[in-house]
Order: sequence, then structure tokens, then C-alpha cells
Amino acid sequence: MVKILVIVSGAREHAIIKSLNKSKKEKEIYCLASNNNPGISEICNELKIVDINNSEIIKEYSIKQSINIAIIGPENPLAYGVADSLWEAGIGVVGPKKNLAQIETSKSFTRNLLREYKIPGCPKFKTFTNMEGVEDFLSLLGENYVVKYDGLAGGKGVKVAGDHLHSHEEALSYCKELIENGGRFVIERKLIGEEFSLMSFSDGENLVHMPAVQDHKRAYENDTGPNTGGMGTYSDSDHSLPFLEKNHIESAQKINEKTAKALKHKFGEGYKGILYGGFIATNAGVELIEYNARFGDPEAMNVLSILDSDLIEICEAIISENLNNTKIVFKNLATVCKYAVPEGYPDDPVKGHQIDVSEVKNKNMLFYASVENKNDNLIQIGSRAIAVVGHGETIWEAEQIAEKNILKVKGPLFHRKDIGTTDLIQKKINHMSSLK
Repeated sequence: MVKILVIVSGAREHAIIKSLNKSKKEKEIYCLASNNNPGISEICNELKIVDINNSEIIKEYSIKQSINIAIIGPENPLAYGVADSLWEAGIGVVGPKKNLAQIETSKSFTRNLLREYKIPGCPKFKTFTNMEGVEDFLSLLGENYVVKYDGLAGGKGVKVAGDHLHSHEEALSYCKELIENGGRFVIERKLIGEEFSLMSFSDGENLVHMPAVQDHKRAYENDTGPNTGGMGTYSDSDHSLPFLEKNHIESAQKINEKTAKALKHKFGEGYKGILYGGFIATNAGVELIEYNARFGDPEAMNVLSILDSDLIEICEAIISENLNNTKIVFKNLATVCKYAVPEGYPDDPVKGHQIDVSEVKNKNMLFYASVENKNDNLIQIGSRAIAVVGHGETIWEAEQIAEKNILKVKGPLFHRKDIGTTDLIQKKINHMSSLK
């Protein structure tokens, strides 16, 4: 009997738990969560709402339930050292310790690591804790700059020249705002190209790479509007993307491998968990935008829904440093994931309204996020509500299925109709061609 604890916040963890549940191993799945996610609660043996950043609560619960494997879904518990606490209690964790999680929790740490270990893909950057030298560095970069809050900001601490900041005056004002809030920040050269996500399983020594995925952060169609947690994603049946070349994937894989090696050298222990590189293919090759220390959301729904291997076995291999001897296979299917989000999202989302999914026939392709079960009704609680995934031999087929099903999710919601469409993908291909 394997007893698994998943630390839960939303649809990403719903995807993890669905994948764990497919295992033929005898198992019990326990969840510590920030809300009563109905999709998760109907699968797991127990769902308990706690402060998921409190390492003592999580450790005590894990000991009480005799947990063998803990999987940390969101980033905040990693930042609070939950993995450290569980390892101290003798519980194996899929998710890096606090020091190693700095790869996500500190933008400056990541940039300095790449520079120190001469890992490719690092743009020109500088870290600041006050305004000294900010104006000079902005002048050096001209109109191609990005300002990034150094810590965690729920994907909303980054402001890009031309998109969010339209002059050096606006950039200076944002930098002052970050300093007033006690923040350190990084300014770096803006990268021009097409973004993609490449996640890797890591056991501290060995990496196994997952299919490449493209996320869409902007709230509205044609990549307009404010940044969000991610409105949807797609992947191709060959595990690459239509606008990428073979060398782009290989470069991203090598950067992940070198980063994992650098982390082990720096801290004397390996990175165990999911290493998620947010990359960009440019005319000069692949560069790293940022790292995350866990599965992406929505990317988890794409890759885990086509994982043809036993996720529990993979988790055991990560903990025991045995990934090299573990067969990991993903089906050769294209995937499209679309999020239904509340009206007004992300700036002023409505909440407390009922959602109806009764018309969706294949509930297996629904992933619940910011929703709760109240009196047998599905109620949205203010952020991304429900993700819908479609599979197909082609991206076009997968998109048709995803779109057909998300239209059956009823409530005061909207979604991006263009994610995964032929028109949008062609724009990405044309954009890459124009950079050559």
C-alpha cells in the first residue's frame, strides 16, 4: 500500500491526482488543500482544508497518516520550506527543498546561477535593491527591457516594455513602487520570439523531459489584455510545437540538464521534483525567461493527460534517484487546454455564481480549479474556474474537441476561443519566420 499526500490548490493538482489514480498500485491518496475542490475530493481518501504553507501542520498530518510520498503542487509551500520539513520526518517529496526552490522564488538567484555556471540562455541583466544605476541600465537597454519583481507574485510581477511599460518614466515609477514595497527587482533585456514551456522530471541526478507546451498568459484573444495565470495551452503529437525546430527543443533540454547539475553542485544535494523551464525561441537561439519549481498550470493538464506511464512509479523513482531505470512514455497525441474564467477576470472577477457542467459528457477531461461544492452546486470562487482538455491526432482536432466541450460549461464565464486554432498557430509560425 502506497500512501500519497498531494498539497493542493487547483486544476494542476486535479490533473496530478487523476494521473495518480490511474496507477494499478494499491494506494490511498490524501489531500491538504486551500479550498474544497469537488473534482479532487471525489477521488481522494480525504481532503482537508488547512494552511498549505504551514510546514508543521503538513508534517504532523503526514506522520499521522503514515504518508510515503508527498507531492507539492503549488509554489508557495515550496517557498515556505514544506519539502524540507517532510524530508526531516523521513517522508520522500516530489518538490524541491527551500534552497533549491529559489530557482522559482528568486529571479535574481536564477540569473546569477546561469551566469555563475556559464549556462546558455541568460540575457543581459542587473539586480537592484534601490534606484542607484536603474536609469543608466534602462538607457543601455533602450526600449528592449523587462522589469521583474524578485520574489513570487502569482505570475503578475513582471512588466514588459511595450506591453505594460510605455516609457522609461513608467519603468522608473514601477521600480520605485517595488522598492517602496520592500522589494528587490531584476531588469533584463527583453527577448523577442515565441515562448514555450519545457518541463522535466528530476531525481537530483537524472532528468526525463516532457512534451513541449505553449501557454497563453494574456486574458483576451490575439494575445491582448492583462497577464493571467494562464488562459490555455496546446502541445503537438510529436511532442514539439509547430513553430519550433529540433535544435530549439534540444537546447531547452540541455539548459534544464545544466541547471539541475549546477543546483546540485551549489547546494550539495540534488533537485527532486519538476523543473519547469519557461523558454523563448529567438533568432539567436533559445533563451530562458524564468524557471518554475513545479508543474505548470495549465501545462500539467496537457502532459499528464497523455502520460502513458505510472505516475506513482515515476514519483518513487524521483525520490529514490532511479529515473534512469524508469520507462516514461507520453502518447503521441496533440492536446489543447482552455480555461473557463469568471467574467471580469483577472482584475475584477465576479464570484459566488453557480457553474453547470451537466452537458459535458466526458467529465474525465474537466479539471476543477477555483470552484467549490456548496449544497451540491458547483460555485466559482473568483479565479480560473474550470479547464477543459481536448486530444486529437492533430492540434486542430484537439482544439475542436476542447472548444465544443468548454461551450457546454455554463455560467458567468468566458474563455479564449483562439487557443490552439489554425489561425493563431500560423501567426506563431509566421512570427518565427520573420525573425530569421
